[in-house]
Amino acid sequence: MTNFIIAISLAFLISLFSLLGMVALAIKEKVLRKILLMLVGLSAGGLIGGAFFHLLPEALESELKPLTIFAITIGGFLLFFLLEKFLFWRHCHKGHCDVHSFTYLNLVGDGVHNFIDGLIIAAAFLVDINLGLVTTLAIALHEIPQEIGDFGVLIYGGFSKIKALVSNFFVALMVVVGVVVGYLVGETVQLSIPFLLSFAAGGFIYIAATDLIPEIRLEKKLGKSLISFGVFLLGILLMFGFKLFFG
Repeated sequence: MTNFIIAISLAFLISLFSLLGMVALAIKEKVLRKILLMLVGLSAGGLIGGAFFHLLPEALESELKPLTIFAITIGGFLLFFLLEKFLFWRHCHKGHCDVHSFTYLNLVGDGVHNFIDGLIIAAAFLVDINLGLVTTLAIALHEIPQEIGDFGVLIYGGFSKIKALVSNFFVALMVVVGVVVGYLVGETVQLSIPFLLSFAAGGFIYIAATDLIPEIRLEKKLGKSLISFGVFLLGILLMFGFKLFFG
């Protein structure tokens, strides 16, 4: 019971990282608009790095065959494609779209990812409290740049600052939900994680490759394009660094 309380408490603290976007509330609109594309680049790099350095390698360490894992990844990619088609039709079919459909897609992808993080935290604490603490620390560290990038994507996509902040926070609470579900299903949580990791990887790759990276490519000025690409690489390197140090 003690481990469960610690896990829930730490998961809630991780969800509070989503409120880092509050910093943007104090930034002038003109300045914020100038850095939005960099935040989009950071998010894109974080998603690509998260998929290839964290989610897929973790899934490949399971008993599932690589072919099965990659098939699930493609399934996740296709499902996010269909989901975006539905969201675009739902919100933009009248020829007017104030909010890009990829903002909602990003929230879905982030929600799935946060839920998986919660399951992983629960699984780690079920094994050992020390393993749980180290696992939670690793997840917390890679959440910081990702949450900042996600907030930028929501603003870039058409959300107001307040709406982006509130939406990001509620999606972040999926970490807590994941911990609760993980403890409820007990040791069987280990069986579902490889499937969810592969599925989330497909979603991450889809969002980054089809929605965010094309936005970076739209920039015409060479200087801004190079900066955005540099921040994109930084997002990838951060995910790679977290993998090296925390495994």
